[in-house]
Amino acid sequence: METLDAARLQMAVSMIFHIVFACIGMVMPFFMVVSHYKWLKTRDKVYLSLTKAWQKGVAIFFVTGAVSGTILSFELGLLWPKFMLHAGPIIGMPFSLEGAAFFVEAIALGFYLYGWKKIKSEWFHWFTGLIIGLAGVASGILVVSANGWMNAPTGFDYVNGEFLNIDPVQALLNDAWFSQALHMVLAAFTATGFAVAGIHAWQIYKKRNIAVHRKAFNIAITFGAVAAILQPISGDISAKDIAVRQPVKLAALEAHYHTEKGAPLYIGGIVNEETQEVTHKIEIPKMLSFLAFGDFNAEVKGLNDFPQENLPPVAITHYAFQLMVGLGTFLALLAIIFFISRKKRSLLQKTWFWLLFALAAPLGFIAVEAGWIVTEVGRQPWVIYNIMRTEDSVTPMNGIEYSLFLFIFLYVVLAIAVSWLMGRQITVFNRHPSTPPMGRKTDDPKTKSLKK
Repeated sequence: METLDAARLQMAVSMIFHIVFACIGMVMPFFMVVSHYKWLKTRDKVYLSLTKAWQKGVAIFFVTGAVSGTILSFELGLLWPKFMLHAGPIIGMPFSLEGAAFFVEAIALGFYLYGWKKIKSEWFHWFTGLIIGLAGVASGILVVSANGWMNAPTGFDYVNGEFLNIDPVQALLNDAWFSQALHMVLAAFTATGFAVAGIHAWQIYKKRNIAVHRKAFNIAITFGAVAAILQPISGDISAKDIAVRQPVKLAALEAHYHTEKGAPLYIGGIVNEETQEVTHKIEIPKMLSFLAFGDFNAEVKGLNDFPQENLPPVAITHYAFQLMVGLGTFLALLAIIFFISRKKRSLLQKTWFWLLFALAAPLGFIAVEAGWIVTEVGRQPWVIYNIMRTEDSVTPMNGIEYSLFLFIFLYVVLAIAVSWLMGRQITVFNRHPSTPPMGRKTDDPKTKSLKK
């Protein structure tokens, strides 16, 4: 295996696993604090039990996200030393701030986990949980900002192969950070919301502690549904941004080979890169021009207008984009069905309703993975767009395939361990849904029965 291919695969495998842990770790604290808020307001012991169950999930995914994220940080330096040599001084600020956000998140998590019988103020204890979520979102935005810089490099002058006049703040606030961060945060809430809701929907479908799991389902799916409905708006912002900054990526997303005005939008399709044709597609006339530029007759550049050596892999970029958009659209439709069910309560009595949401549980994360493939593969062959090629930044050392296989093994073991731990939590929760361990002492007569 070539060194470049092995390095790319190792980075891809690490990101595939880390992004799931990171999204869940970023979003689940908000489910936890909403349930905690409902406990403080209603003193319904089911909400306390649900909060305790979700806080264990938050702790598990915080640890796994920290481990996989640390591996990614080392891989940046070990696999792509020439990239980090030049990019480090420029995008060091978002990584440093991300580290600070991580420490805030870790400290808040410690206060929250061990504060149940230690912190006198119940609302301050709840507030530490909110800080976990806010710090997690800030951390995610800062990392995406660094990735946005790779797509829209700013904050320096590139003169004779040297990076001069470095401005870290301008690099942090690059042209791509807002659209990418907005799209990623909404994707994280959509994916995690539907995944957690799907798990509880399955328990309802199997008629296990229906009343308890409905409360959990409602909290998770509300976040996921709102994000899913907003996601097409952020997608439109991202598409219009890419059309201006990275026209070659836009052309690859749509497998659009020939420059034309009033360019059609392709839905589906099979790409033949040799003949430069897309077959078995649904074609909507002039829609690509409108979506990209807000003008049905706008000119869209085709792949043939760019040097062959600067083209990304078209087929995989196109398929990943179609998968992301298709799944995102489907989840938005499910979100609408959920909001209809809030008015038409009879839907909640239908077994197909719960089965539908249970089967949709993994779809958000599949869409997230597809979206990152679009972002990373669509930028190729550049690691810093139009500045540094990926092949020029890879380590010259051989034998990376061995570490690739090792990391694949470690990530599989980690995924199995996390799945087992979460499955065990669900089993315990089903057995004792209303008996939270270590409940806070209180004089409220409604909660005295919680004391052992």
